[in-house]
This record gives sequence, structure tokens and C-alpha cells, in this order.
Amino acid sequence: MKPLNTIALGRSDLQVTPICLGTMTFGEQVGTETAHRILDHSLARGVNFIDTAEMYSVPARRETYGSTETIIGQWFAKRPGVRQQVVLATKVAGPSRNMDWVRNGAADLKPADIVQACDASLARLQTEVIDLYQIHWPNRNGPWFGSLYFDPSKDKDYTPVHDQLQALAGLVKAGKVRHIGLSNETPWGVTEFVRLAEQHGLPRVASVQNPYALVNRSLDNALDETLYRTGVGLLAYSPLGFGTLTGKYDQPGFDEKQPELGRLARFASMRGQRWARAETLAAAREYNALARAHGLTPTQMALAFCYGSWRVASTIIGVTSVAQFDENLAAWGTALSPELLAAIDAVRWRLRDPAQ
Repeated sequence: MKPLNTIALGRSDLQVTPICLGTMTFGEQVGTETAHRILDHSLARGVNFIDTAEMYSVPARRETYGSTETIIGQWFAKRPGVRQQVVLATKVAGPSRNMDWVRNGAADLKPADIVQACDASLARLQTEVIDLYQIHWPNRNGPWFGSLYFDPSKDKDYTPVHDQLQALAGLVKAGKVRHIGLSNETPWGVTEFVRLAEQHGLPRVASVQNPYALVNRSLDNALDETLYRTGVGLLAYSPLGFGTLTGKYDQPGFDEKQPELGRLARFASMRGQRWARAETLAAAREYNALARAHGLTPTQMALAFCYGSWRVASTIIGVTSVAQFDENLAAWGTALSPELLAAIDAVRWRLRDPAQ
């Protein structure tokens, strides 16, 4: 397998592997013992980058809020010296999305909330510093999580970007956070954070964590140029489209009676999301057939598409077992031919980003 050499994340001094272990399954689909086994194995295989969030596990529930960070913290506590071997990323949840157990469902993320959330994450993670602290979704009105359009009529007062940056700067100055990042952002959001940071001498965002997958390449419609020109790294999440790009949902019809298939089957609440749209499933089945026609598994092609893209600094893989981790890692170094990339683009031309 091609070596997993580390790279600098954006313009920061964080040296991360081009594959990141996403942990949103820990605490819901994956119990503590298995989670620790996956973490051990990931580190042994050379992956030094771990991503989590205060709201995990997924699907988000009151009962499991913070459970993923707690599981990772327990792992650190049981493995002396391991914390120094990994780059640890987590996120503060943005304004409430029907989660009244997060800051009582507050509609605005205030500076004091950012500080409190960071302190709580540090406690759960049993660490003194977070290497990359990200805002999980923007603290303003905008189009994300499957919304297609920006609607200015929904604008209202939110904590300004400058104030958010100042709160994050305070965490960096206090030694609680090394670098900051964004998630589910737009070109405007990235440029505004960068502009204000440079104007006021505040911390510069190192990365943006956004979806990037064959069924959601909306990033290619301007955000890629923004990241390139601002020197901000992309952390690509859901490269397998919540499992749709593995082939497991190629047969029509699935429900909670088939939990072995994954989240879309196991949790009815997730079947209303963008990843489970009929259009997403139809596109995924075309991509999966294309992979097989070129002698690849759907998983290999979908991951190789992200792994090989100049746009991506690190691809976040979410797994439920060591075997699944190894399958995802094995795709590293797989090269897609120019002909196959052209065929992928041809599918996208007809079935444009159904999971946007």
C-alpha cells in the first residue's frame, strides 16, 4: 500500500495523515470496547488524525450527546502516551437544529457558548488541548444540510463572525486549542473568516470540513477555488455517501429490519436525509455499476475519487469495525484512469449532486 505520509493542514503546523478516522458511530452503532479496538488499529496502521464532535454520536439523541468524546477520552486515559501521537479534532455545535439538549436549543451560538462547549469537550476527551476546534455548522442563516438555496428573508441577528473569531482566539491564547476550523461552510463564510482574521490579527482557519462524494460534489462549484486561493485545507466527510456508494443499498427497499446494512436502514430518522433521497440512491447505483465495470468495488472507486483529488487534504472515513477500516484503508493508492474519471463526470453531468 502507498505510504500514508503526513501533510500540513492548510497553513497550520498540524501534520495530519490524508486519511482521518471519523467517530460519529461511536456510542450508537459502536460500543466502547469495539471503538477502542478501532482506535488502536487505526493508530497501528498509521492514521494519526481523529475527528469527533460534541453532538456525537449520530443520529443525535439526548441520551448519547457527548458519548463519542467520552469514549475517546476513556481511550486516552487507558493508553498513556497515545494522546501525543494523534491530531485530535472536535467541533462545537452551531445554532439549534431541533436539539433542545444542546444549550437548551439556543438559536444563536454566543462567544460564552463556544468557551463553555470547549471546556466540556476537553473534560470528556480527558485532554488539556484540542488540536483543531471547528464550528460544526455556520452560526447564521444559509443553505446547508440539503437546502438548495440561500433565502435572505430568513436572516436575523446572530453573533457576528468577528465575535466568533475573538472567542476562538481566546481559546487559542489560553492554550486550550491549537488551531481552528469550520464545517459545512460556503465560499462566503470561508472568505469572511479569513478576511477578518487577517484584518484583526486573529487565528486563521486551517480547514473546512464539508461533504465531498460522488453523489455530492457541490464543493466543485466554487468552494474548491475558494479553499485553494485562501490556503484552507478540505476535510472531506461522507466520501461513501452514508453507505450508498458501497453498493449495500443497490437493491431497492430497505428498513430497520436490515440494521446490518447501516445507518440509513437502521434509523428511520435518517431516511429523510439527503443521502437517502431517491435521486441519491439512483445516482449511487450508477456510480457503483461503473466501478464494477472497471474492475473495482464501489467502495474502492468512491474512496479513490476523494483520496486522489487535489481538493482534499484528508478524507474522513467512518467505520463500525476493524474490517471495515481495513477495507477503506486498502483503497489508498488506487488510481482512477482518465477514462474512468471522464465517465464519472458524465454521470454527474446527468445526475447533478443529488445529495447536495
